[in-house]
Amino acid sequence: MFRPVDVKHDTTPYRRHPMCQHQKSCPSAEAVDREAARIVATFPEQGWSLLCNGVIVFEDTGELLPDGRTIAPHRGPAVHALAA
Repeated sequence: MFRPVDVKHDTTPYRRHPMCQHQKSCPSAEAVDREAARIVATFPEQGWSLLCNGVIVFEDTGELLPDGRTIAPHRGPAVHALAA
């Protein structure tokens, strides 16, 4: 007979319980330079990576923040277009 396990979930807000354990901590999910955090898991076949600050970055440069907010893709102009 299957008996479900009682799992207690950590409800601490992500800002108080950072995933980053690096010396010289990576930028937080709220920081402007949040994309500079280290990659902890990558799924190139699906087009996304998880950063140690909890941000999911997509190959089109869009982002999903730990609190559920989204950041629209923000690619700049192509390098060859700037030379013209």
